[in-house]
Amino acid sequence: MPFVRPTQRTSSDESKSSSSVLKIVSKVRTRLLHRVNELTREHLTSTSLSLSRSRSSACKAPGFASNSASSFPLENPRQQQETTAAMAVKGRHSRFPSRKSFPSTLGFTILIMFTFLVLILLALGILSIPGSTSPDSPRAHDLSSIAHDTVHRKSRSEEDDGEGDRWVEVISWEPRAFVYHNFLIHGLSKDECEYLINLGKPHMKKSTVVDSATGKSTDSRVRTSSGTFLNRGSDKIIQSIEKRIADFAFIPVEHGEGLQILHYEVGQKYEPHYDYFADEFNTKNGGQRIATVLMYLSDVEEGGETVFPAAKGNYSSVPWWNELSECGKRGLSLKPKRGDALLFWSMNPDGTLDPSSLHGGCPVIKGNKWSSTKWMRVNEYKV
Repeated sequence: MPFVRPTQRTSSDESKSSSSVLKIVSKVRTRLLHRVNELTREHLTSTSLSLSRSRSSACKAPGFASNSASSFPLENPRQQQETTAAMAVKGRHSRFPSRKSFPSTLGFTILIMFTFLVLILLALGILSIPGSTSPDSPRAHDLSSIAHDTVHRKSRSEEDDGEGDRWVEVISWEPRAFVYHNFLIHGLSKDECEYLINLGKPHMKKSTVVDSATGKSTDSRVRTSSGTFLNRGSDKIIQSIEKRIADFAFIPVEHGEGLQILHYEVGQKYEPHYDYFADEFNTKNGGQRIATVLMYLSDVEEGGETVFPAAKGNYSSVPWWNELSECGKRGLSLKPKRGDALLFWSMNPDGTLDPSSLHGGCPVIKGNKWSSTKWMRVNEYKV
C-alpha cells in the first residue's frame, strides 16, 4: 500500500491543539456538572413535596380526628387495626415516591457525559476505533494495493541532484518488511552508494556462511557472492548511515554489527536462508539477530531480486510481477533499486523467531548487483 506522508507538526501547533482540546473538555465538564446539580436539586424538591403531600393526606384521611393524629373515631377494634395498616402502607409508598428514579437519572446523565466526551476525542483525532477500516484500506496480506508508479516517482530535488523523496512503504506483514525509498543519498554532490562501493572494492573476498554445527564461517555453494566488512562508526559518513538505520528500525546503533558490502556478478546468488542463528556460539555477543536492513547500492538490469519464499500473501498480485525473474516468482520479491533500503524482522514482537523471514538473493542475469547489509541484535553488540 502506498505510504502517506504524515503532516509535519511543530511544537507550537501541538501545544495550541492540546490547549484547545482542554478548553473544550473543560467547558463540556462544567455544563454537564451544572446539569447534574440541577437534576439533584429537582429531585430533592420533588421528594420534599411528596413528603408534605403524604403527611397532609394522612392527616385528612377518614377515621382520624382533626386534633390528634393518634385519635381514632369510635369504631370496633378490628376496624381500627385495618385502618392503621392501610395508612402505614400508604405512607411507605408516598413518602419515597422517586427513590429509584434518581440513581437511574444520574447514571443516564453520566453516560451522556462519557459519550459526549468520547465523540469530541474521536472528532479531534485523539482517539480512534480499533479495527476500523475504510473501504479503501487494504486487507492483511493483500499486496495488490502497492502502487507501482509511486516506486518510480521523481521530485524536483531528484532531477537536480539525483535524490528523490524519502518515504516508507509496507510490503509485507509476515514477515514484517518495509522499504525506505531513497534511503541513501545518491546525488551529484554526494553519493553514499558510490562511496560504500569504493570502500569495499579493494577488500572483497569470497562470501561465507555460518556453520550451524560449529558456529564458524565456512565456504558454501549456497552463497557465491563476494564481500567485506566495514568497522562500525569507522568514519563520519558511515556514522551518518548507521544513525539513519537506527532511526529507521528504532534499534540503537550499539546493537548493530558492522556494515557488510556485497557484490554479485552474473550467475551469483544466495540461496534462501535465515539471518537468525541456530547455535549458541554466535549469540554470545549481542544475543540473537532481530532485524536486517539491506541497502541497494546499484540497479540491476535483470535478476538479483530479494525473495521471501515463505511470505504470506498474494505475492503474485504485486504490480511488478511480470518484471521478475523465474527465481523472483517463487515468493514475495523486491527488485533492487539504487538508494532504497529494505528492513525486515527475523523475530516476532513476542520475541520468538519468525520462520516467514526466510529470504534469498536471486541470481543476477544481466548487470551487477552491489548491496550493503546491516544486521542488528537484541542486545548491545560489542566491537
